[in-house]
Amino acid sequence: MKKILISSIAVSALFFTTGCETDFENDVTDIAVTSGEANFTTYVALGNSLTSGYRDNALYIDGQNESYPSMIAAQMQRAGGGAFVQPLMADNNGGLVFGTTPIQGTKLYIKSFVDGSPVIENVAGAPTTSVTTKVTGSLNNFGVPGAKSFHLIAPGYGNAAGLLSGTANPYYVRFSSSATSTVADDAANRNPTFFSLWIGNNDVLSYATSGGSGIYQSSATTNPATYGSNDISNPAVVAGSIQTVLEKLKAKGATKGVVANIPYVTSIPMFTTVPYNPLTPAALGANLNTLNTSLYGPLKQALTAFGAGNRINLLSSTASNPVLIKDTSLTDLSAQLTAALTPSLGLPTATAFGQIFGQARQTTAEDYILLTSRSVIGTTFAGAPAPVNVYGISYPLQNQHVLTKTEAATVKTATDAYNTSIKTLADTYGLAFVDANKKMVELNGASGISFDGVKYTAKFITGGTFSLDGVHLTGRGYAVVANEFIKAINLKYKSTLPQVDANKYSGVKFP
Repeated sequence: MKKILISSIAVSALFFTTGCETDFENDVTDIAVTSGEANFTTYVALGNSLTSGYRDNALYIDGQNESYPSMIAAQMQRAGGGAFVQPLMADNNGGLVFGTTPIQGTKLYIKSFVDGSPVIENVAGAPTTSVTTKVTGSLNNFGVPGAKSFHLIAPGYGNAAGLLSGTANPYYVRFSSSATSTVADDAANRNPTFFSLWIGNNDVLSYATSGGSGIYQSSATTNPATYGSNDISNPAVVAGSIQTVLEKLKAKGATKGVVANIPYVTSIPMFTTVPYNPLTPAALGANLNTLNTSLYGPLKQALTAFGAGNRINLLSSTASNPVLIKDTSLTDLSAQLTAALTPSLGLPTATAFGQIFGQARQTTAEDYILLTSRSVIGTTFAGAPAPVNVYGISYPLQNQHVLTKTEAATVKTATDAYNTSIKTLADTYGLAFVDANKKMVELNGASGISFDGVKYTAKFITGGTFSLDGVHLTGRGYAVVANEFIKAINLKYKSTLPQVDANKYSGVKFP
């Protein structure tokens, strides 16, 4: 269970409407709908979870029906486009079963409110979508949750025999054409007249959501088979994979389409909801002075002697305080701390302190505490002695809980490299281009964007665009994306597809 601490006042902001100017720039609502220089007869969409309509930490029917490709296809149908078929799940709860074993949980929902704060849990019940029950018929949505760029061209990614070894994807297993097929080939074999491609997010996302528990494959390592699940893909691998997809589509005559770049993942609620300084004096209470006297003070004194006094400061009694974290990029001072503290604490306790705080520091505004770490702060760690066993307060949050400023910079470097290649490929192949990164920056700004008097931002729950997992979008969020694709298509191919009304789609559902 996740308990999200958001005030009732903040929640009510979701229903606030504003008189701001609408974001429907370049709208063509009152113009005859035409395809221009494009042909929308057979439209296919390739990508990952964002393309599939994944939301609330699951894939389910209502979310799929509000995927951005489905919205785009509906507008294309007004200009001669054909049917848009998706590999629909078996229910609206989400989750997957492999044999009799659930391998993916059900979707998240807001169960109730406690003191104005929503309590978020998984929908009760067992998943009913079996991985091995094949989806038959011609498909148009080839969005595969969890797919990285190179997965789209990996033979066997849809082979059920590879599920246990991790070489296959359960979502693609459901609709792959064969045990050796690739996502790109299956999409190309539909002989599309138009396509969209949005891939590369997961090539950095898994690193970020694991708190940097991986490495950046930025050197000569261009064989993704050697990558760890949380590694950042080599930019050459991402660019090469995308180009291979484009070549496969081109070989089938699909030369017109639209591609999008990658938003900075640190601009989504997974990384922006929990502040770096959540420890208020009221929350710490009487423990504040005790912590300063018995822990923070001695640690700062010892670290100062080693030239690292800036790692930890005394807790403030008048302002919110940062949390303790372990930063593996810091010089490990475990041995030095043990030696310095042994005379006053004794060797066993001093050794424990040294091991715990050798790479500890307090967070700064440049660090990102993961949304999933919110429930960890203030809980006890069984592997450490009391009283130095309270996560974030007397025991550092670990690597998986925080994306440090150094790790965030690595994510940005990789994303910038990906985006440079994506724009180059779009220009080289003469495709429409969506600057999704620019739109996310706008959405993440204080003013957000507005549709017909309704304001949208990237704020968790209250912003209206992000679902309860803090990573994927709501129906309204996907509508914002759909409109960016539509605007890019119209600009490039002189079509007049109307934009969708974001306000007509679903947002976060309240009890």
